[in-house]
Amino acid sequence: MSAILQNIKVLDLTRVIAGPLCTQHLADMGATVYKIEKPNDGDDTRRMGPFLPDEDGKDSNDSALYLAYNRGKHSVTIDISQAQGADLVRQLAAQCDVVVENYKAGGLKKYGLDYASLQKIKPDLVYCSLTGFGQTGPMAQRPAYDFILQGMAGMMSTCGQPEGSAGAGPMRTSIPITDVVTGQNATIAILGALFHRQRTGEGQYIDCAMIDSAVALNGHLALGYLMTGKSPERVGNTNPIASPSEVFACSDGQLIIAAGNNTQFNACCHVLGMPELARQAEFATNASRVANRDNLRSAMAEAILKHSRSVLLDALENAGVPCGPINDMAQVFAEPQTQHRALALTLQHGRQIDVPTLRSPLNFSRTPVKHLSPPQLGAHTVQVLREVLMLPPETLARLEKSEVI
Repeated sequence: MSAILQNIKVLDLTRVIAGPLCTQHLADMGATVYKIEKPNDGDDTRRMGPFLPDEDGKDSNDSALYLAYNRGKHSVTIDISQAQGADLVRQLAAQCDVVVENYKAGGLKKYGLDYASLQKIKPDLVYCSLTGFGQTGPMAQRPAYDFILQGMAGMMSTCGQPEGSAGAGPMRTSIPITDVVTGQNATIAILGALFHRQRTGEGQYIDCAMIDSAVALNGHLALGYLMTGKSPERVGNTNPIASPSEVFACSDGQLIIAAGNNTQFNACCHVLGMPELARQAEFATNASRVANRDNLRSAMAEAILKHSRSVLLDALENAGVPCGPINDMAQVFAEPQTQHRALALTLQHGRQIDVPTLRSPLNFSRTPVKHLSPPQLGAHTVQVLREVLMLPPETLARLEKSEVI
């Protein structure tokens, strides 16, 4: 079966996470992605461990962080700071459908690799810029990092334990969530632009900013503020609009119970051997349970602590009560459903070893994604320049000698 993005070529001028995740989605869907990396150094994430071993058993420059976001790409090492290098990349851009970059706003203009320059040689080009704060505005020139955006965009103010409780304070997510959502939004925007191009023949420019994606991710919490003028408070692992809906400790671990209606709450009380709890006036409705959350939690916590997690989870699931474990990573990949969905895969890497990867969450019935190994640094430089730009061996040798490639 042909891939969705078969015959689409992408010039990838991105580093770290947001941009590489975007282009990895495109590669998974069948696009040919030329990832331009700096000779000898490569993407910054190649220096952030843990690492695959090299042929001597030492740390290589193939890190878990790099492998996670660069599956299925062609690594082409070109020094764009040299005029010849920038010219090579312009030639590649002329043969591509999409350019994705995450340099500072305006940072590629001096190399002739900005949208205005490339549009002249490729009028129907789809060009996507990922930055922290967009192309215009008082902060457009500032560098951006996920952690900083989590704080600036308000997410950290709504995550963490509430004031007055143990460990109170704002909390970041352990995954770089603003990077991830920005990369996903960039993918969506590029697919939309390609659809527009297919209908009209027109390319276009996409300004994809982390601040936009991060603020939008606040969703109903942001709308609640805009409607009422009241900032939402941190509530830890509780649900401010439902109870019981939080984390409880069992005798051998923790689990989540999220009883969203009276039927589920009644069933939960019966499983815990305390049906009288559901008949108390202070717990008769969801609104009253939310208002009396602390009392309800105390009553339930004492009973739950007597149970083993696996036994209680089975009993709650059989009773129709929404619940689930809090798994560490080992438990995640031991879950029967995780294994059934084949979420962990192995790929043959260029170092002649199998490396793990996560299966793409994109599931198509007619055009399944293709999982191809992340590239070693510069693995495709000669091949791409020879086959795509038709450069002869003597030219490639000269470029290598002058450290352009």
